[in-house]
Amino acid sequence: MTSQKKITKAVIPAAGLGTRFLPATKAMPKEMLPVVDRPAIQYVVSEAVSAGLSDVLMITGRSKRALEDHFDRVPALEQNLIEKGDEERLRLVHEATGLGDIHYVRQQDPKGLGHAVLCAKQHVGNQPFAVLLGDDLIDERDELLSTMIAVQEQTGGSVIALMEVEPENISAYGCADVSDVEDSDYVKVNRLVEKPSVEDAPSNLAVIGRYVLHPRVFEVLEHTEPGRGNEIQLTDALQELAAAEGEGSGVHAVIFRGRRYDTGDKLSYLQAIITLAIDHEEIGERLTPWLKDFAQTL
Repeated sequence: MTSQKKITKAVIPAAGLGTRFLPATKAMPKEMLPVVDRPAIQYVVSEAVSAGLSDVLMITGRSKRALEDHFDRVPALEQNLIEKGDEERLRLVHEATGLGDIHYVRQQDPKGLGHAVLCAKQHVGNQPFAVLLGDDLIDERDELLSTMIAVQEQTGGSVIALMEVEPENISAYGCADVSDVEDSDYVKVNRLVEKPSVEDAPSNLAVIGRYVLHPRVFEVLEHTEPGRGNEIQLTDALQELAAAEGEGSGVHAVIFRGRRYDTGDKLSYLQAIITLAIDHEEIGERLTPWLKDFAQTL
């Protein structure tokens, strides 16, 4: 039996090649692309820590050393900032290095998201845990992860995040067939389909990159055969759990209606930069009027 304890562990798969951003990602991990003044991955780690997940495991791959370096101390840089009296930049440097207890493990073979999650089995152990995809940036002003954690603690199974998309775009996502749960602000997942055709999609509810999973998912992933793209799909494992019985079975979902950016997509990445820059205390007041003037020239 799995004793339910407070969820404290987050897994962040970050082993992808970032081919959609070549050549920028030829020598730089896509997760290190800047969003205003912080790399995209720092927003994701900050989200996990803000939700009480102080133990973070990143699933990395070859050429991802920059991720480890970013969250590590740089004494020479810190001393330089101290000598200059640059307290604000020193604070920002410490913000990245002091986020939480961050660990790293390599996914040696690119076998898909399901395999990346399976790489976390030894670190996670036999407790529920969260998975945050490094490509998905959730605006810090919008609640999601803490709500999902609360639903998992209530239901005991696994919880996914869904978002409504235009029906013609559903083929880019995992898609869910759901039913309402009486007197609840979450839904029950009946069926999951990975990247269905528009004609075969059971809804326009797309799976986005936040999960709170029961450790039974590891048992399922160990025998999940490669699916779409010849990769081990997390969606396929969750589909099995949705139809299973017993401890750790069942999948529920929180439908997210806030601000979410796909930093692996060029347009969404730029939208994230603009949106967050407008609210940035240092540059927002100057950027907003410039954007208005620029828009009038188009």
